[in-house]
Amino acid sequence: MNSATFKADSATGPGEAPGDARVFQLTPNCSLTPATARLFMIFTAAMTFGVAGFFAAKGFWPVLLFAALELGVLYWALAASMRDGQRRETITITADSVTVDRYSEAGSERSVFPRSWVRVKLRVPPAALHPSRLTFESHGRACEVGRFLTEDERRSLAVCLKQAVGNANERAASG
Repeated sequence: MNSATFKADSATGPGEAPGDARVFQLTPNCSLTPATARLFMIFTAAMTFGVAGFFAAKGFWPVLLFAALELGVLYWALAASMRDGQRRETITITADSVTVDRYSEAGSERSVFPRSWVRVKLRVPPAALHPSRLTFESHGRACEVGRFLTEDERRSLAVCLKQAVGNANERAASG
């Protein structure tokens, strides 16, 4: 899997004093921008059709069909990678709630949990090669976050989220 990034900020939402909300932005790490992807595809197509054209001129014309098929599959894989790179997750922790907003090409999705009842869980994978799962859980509902993060990033985020959720619960209990 690709590496990804998460960034934690203090934020101000409607009706909140500055510093009352913690916001975590999760984004996949995409080293390929749309412009560089376009250049890569053009360069690869030029090289592939150059070599295929040489062999077609020698009488091996089926090479052109395989070159076109190869470029079609490469284009499909590159488009899927670029589409997955547009995913975003925003976790907002306020005094009353934990909100997870997911943004993708398919649309957006929101999950809201009461802050005082939500638990952050990092689930151990059932097999060694499977990734762990970071979830918010409350009242029988669960929402997985950070699927595109690496294991180290997911563990680090879990620690940050547990501290952020726990700190608010401690303030509410003592206040």
